[in-house]
Amino acid sequence: MTATPAEARQGLKSSSMSNLTLILIKIAYLAVLWLFVLMAVGVISTDLFGQRKKKPRKKPRPAPRSAPRRSASSQGRPKRAARNEPTVLAVTQGPLSGATVNLASQPILIGRAPDSTLVITDDYASGRHARVYSDNGRWFVEDLNSTNGTYLGQQKLNRPQPITVGQPIRIGKTVLELRK
Repeated sequence: MTATPAEARQGLKSSSMSNLTLILIKIAYLAVLWLFVLMAVGVISTDLFGQRKKKPRKKPRPAPRSAPRRSASSQGRPKRAARNEPTVLAVTQGPLSGATVNLASQPILIGRAPDSTLVITDDYASGRHARVYSDNGRWFVEDLNSTNGTYLGQQKLNRPQPITVGQPIRIGKTVLELRK
């Protein structure tokens, strides 16, 4: 039996259709394979080099408030801390163990830089590693995009966190805490 020209054309179309389908399947398979390879490379580079740090957005700073006027009788006396508020930031472990910094209204800058409020000579501390500051009567600790991170207890900081008296703040081998 010989095929008519119409039947021959039909057979040619189905053959080319299946070839096109095979080519599309091969391309899709290669795309999925390359996607897998790129994801594996990403995971391996994250394990080796750590996650990339996103640059934080600069927050607008509030306008400075004018200092409240004091009466003549209260000008000479130092301000007393409230009963449950911390008064010092104490170093409990590390090279500076036993050192304390009095808490004031200004932030305490912690790091290896000589102009820091608390200069830490720890190899794992950055130049400007972290800061401890007061906001509306609550104390906060903030990591300043340090290389090795700042830990509040066992949790690595990624944003400012409130701290309480006795809660350990770890920077490298140095441990700090607020005390009354």
